[in-house]
Amino acid sequence: MDFELSFEQQELVTALKRFVETELYPHEDLVERERGVPPDLAAEIKKKAIDNGFYAMNMPEELGGGGLDALTLSLAEKEIGKAGSGLGILIGRPTRILLACKDDQIEEYLMPSIRGERKNCFALTEPGAGSDARAITTRAVKDGDDFIVNGTKLYISAADISDFIILNTVSGVEETPRGPRKLFTTFLLDKNTPGVTVTPMLSICTHGYNPNTIYLEDVRIPKSKILGEEGKGFSIANEWLYAGRVMLSAHCVGRGERVMEMTADWAANRKAFGKAIGDFQGTGFKLADMATELRLADLMTLNCAWKMDQGTLTRQEASMCNVFASEMIFRLTDNAMQIFGGMSMMEDFPIQRYWRDARVERIWEGTSEIHRDIIARDILKPYRK
Repeated sequence: MDFELSFEQQELVTALKRFVETELYPHEDLVERERGVPPDLAAEIKKKAIDNGFYAMNMPEELGGGGLDALTLSLAEKEIGKAGSGLGILIGRPTRILLACKDDQIEEYLMPSIRGERKNCFALTEPGAGSDARAITTRAVKDGDDFIVNGTKLYISAADISDFIILNTVSGVEETPRGPRKLFTTFLLDKNTPGVTVTPMLSICTHGYNPNTIYLEDVRIPKSKILGEEGKGFSIANEWLYAGRVMLSAHCVGRGERVMEMTADWAANRKAFGKAIGDFQGTGFKLADMATELRLADLMTLNCAWKMDQGTLTRQEASMCNVFASEMIFRLTDNAMQIFGGMSMMEDFPIQRYWRDARVERIWEGTSEIHRDIIARDILKPYRK
C-alpha cells in the first residue's frame, strides 16, 4: 500500500487549500448573516474557480472537465469541505448523473453544466419519502408525446439557485412475481416551466446551500427530457448515491480538520487555574478522541474512494464510510463546543456554525439508521439459510 500523494495530487491539494482560504473563508460571515451568497459575489467566485481549473473536476476530461479519479476527487472534496457549504458549491462539481444525457440533452444540459453556465438540483425527497426513496409519489402520466407531472418535492438543496431540476417520478407500475412494483423515470426539467414553483425553506444550517420545496402542478414535460430510460430512473441514480456517500465523508473529514486545528490551538493557549486547559485530562482526552476518530474517518474515506476507482466498492462499505464520518464530525464539533465553552455559543463565533452544519450530515445522504440497516442486512445475508 502506498499512502504517498503523487506530485499532481499534492499540487492540487495545495492550490485548492490556498483558493479556499483566500476566496471562500473571508465571506463566510456574510453568507451566514444573509443566509445566501450575493449573486455578484457568487459569479465572481465561480469565475475564479473556472479560471483556476477547479470547476467540474469530477467530469471527464474529454468533455472539458478535470477528469479526476475518485481518490483525487476525495482529496479535493476534503479541502472544499473546510469552507461553508454555500460557498463550497461555487466550485461546481456537476452531478455525474448528467453523463446519461443523450442527443440534444448533451448540448442543452450536460455541456453547459460542465462549463459553469447552468446549474442543477436533484429532486428526490418528498413529504412521505426520504430514506425510503421508493415511496415517492410524484406522478408522471403519459399524454401523447409528453408527460404530465404532479407532486411535491421537499428539502431540495440549492433549488433556489439552480436553473434546472433532475426530477425523479413514478411513471407506472409493472407486475412481478412479488406483486406490483413502481416504475421510476427521471426527467430534466427547466425550472421556468409552467407549473413549477420553488419555495425556500428556512434551515438552521448550511446557509447558502438552502433547502427548498418544489411544487409541481400539471407540469408538461416532453419525453425528449427523459434522462436515461423510461421506467429505469433509479438505475442511473445508484452511482451518484454511492459516490455521494464517499464524498460526503471527505467533506466531513475536511471540516473536522479545520475544527480540530482551531480547537487544539484554543486548548493549548487558553489558561484556567494557572495552566492551559489542554493539560487537563478532561480536555486532553477529548482532543485525543477527536484526533483518533478524525484519522480513522480519513483512512476509511481514502480506502472507499480507492475502491471506487477499482470498481470494487460495495454498498456496505459506502454506508460504513458515511455513517462513521457523519457521526464523527458531530461528535468532534460537539466536543469542540465543550472545549470552547461559553465562547462557542456566540453567533459571531464560527464553532457553533460548524456544529449546526454537522448535524445534517447524519441525514441528507441517508440517515444513520438507514445506513446501519444496510450494513446489518449485508452482514447477515451470506449466513441466512
